[in-house]
Amino acid sequence: MTHVQFGCGHEAHPGWLNFDSSPTITLERIPILNRLYSKNAVRFAPYVRRGDIVKGLPLPPASVKAVYCSHTLEHLALDEFRIALRNTRELLVPGGTFRFVLPDLEHLARDYLANPGPTAAHRFLEDSMLGVAARPRGLVEFLKRWIGGSKHLWMWDHKAMAHELAAAGFVEIRRAAFGDAADPKFNEVENVGRWNHCLGMECRRPARTP
Repeated sequence: MTHVQFGCGHEAHPGWLNFDSSPTITLERIPILNRLYSKNAVRFAPYVRRGDIVKGLPLPPASVKAVYCSHTLEHLALDEFRIALRNTRELLVPGGTFRFVLPDLEHLARDYLANPGPTAAHRFLEDSMLGVAARPRGLVEFLKRWIGGSKHLWMWDHKAMAHELAAAGFVEIRRAAFGDAADPKFNEVENVGRWNHCLGMECRRPARTP
């Protein structure tokens, strides 16, 4: 049964259906531009497909056993995030698993409070990727920021995330740790470095859909 990862970036695995919404995928696969384009030293794997969880992935409803994403949801605005949760739930078979990891706002806030000083606010904004040190100048810089999509648009702690997951219809919501998934296929896509000091969550679509 299908396992899907969205927002995969360069962490794709051939045993999964991997999607990413970056326009870079298209640029890298146009023959002439592929040779000229040099934004990333590492290119997307050939088995990564262009797909946006907010717009909806090109898969039938209730066709996916498990969905995973790593450091993706924080790049969505709040309204987009809620759409992404609904779309993810609809992709899953009844009882299917949604598992993800993203920055932990509570950890960042505790670190900020525990280490006061003249640079504490700067460090918090840099670590949370919420601050903007300099506006992009010129068309090239603007396009780099647009294509990169690296800024964080909404941050989450455990309580807020659990509330949103429940509101989207997920059940068995729990805080997850690296490598503790019951389904061993998650080990293929999880990277311990992306879990350190971060918020991991796991939940399911109800086994019986109303």
